[in-house]
Formats: sequence, structure tokens, C-alpha cells
Amino acid sequence: MKKYDGLYIFVGVAKDDVLEANLEKALAEVTRLGGNILEKVSLGKRAFSRPMKKRDSGAYVKVRFELDPAKVEELVNRYHLVEEVFRVQILAVDERREAILAAERQARAEKAAKKDAPVEG
Repeated sequence: MKKYDGLYIFVGVAKDDVLEANLEKALAEVTRLGGNILEKVSLGKRAFSRPMKKRDSGAYVKVRFELDPAKVEELVNRYHLVEEVFRVQILAVDERREAILAAERQARAEKAAKKDAPVEG
């Protein structure tokens, strides 16, 4: 199993409960193929830089999941059939890069903690 980040765009979604239902339907495809959903973050409704298929905005959701690399192409093909998913982009997560970014965040947090700590003297 490998980790992936998926960016999903849903159009025609006026309410959060409709977005949640559409997202659950889309993520059911991942679990159907034997994957696991790790986290999901709603990025809100955003305007497109140019109209696509007579649409000018959509609700964006970022999802991190685990899936067998051999089944990614099948997942993308399934999303072509799911009407609720307007666009989807799936990228493999680079574990080494994630570890470096986590270490940098930790170092910044420690530096900020030292800076804010009272000076004893």
C-alpha cells in the first residue's frame, strides 16, 4: 500500500450535507478497491481561473489515502463514471519529502519555543 493525495472538485454543491454525501460516494470507490482513507480536508468553494464545461466554481476537497499502486489507474477510470466528481487529481506522496518537512516544522517549533521562553539570569 502506498500513500496518495487526491484533490477532488465537486460542482453544483450548494450545501455542506450535499458535499459530504458526494464525497462519501467518491471515497467509497477507494475503499471498494481495498484502500484506506487517512484524512480529508475541505478547502471550500473556489472560483476557477477560467470556466470549464460552463461551470465557474467548485468545492475543493483534499484527501489522503492508501491504495495498492496497481489499482490507481482503475480508480481514476471509475471516477470518470461518477457524475458527482467534476475533476480529480491523484498524486503519490513522497515519504522522504514528508519526513524532511516534518523535521523542518519541528525545528521551527523548537526555535520559536526557545525565543518565547523567559530568560533566566
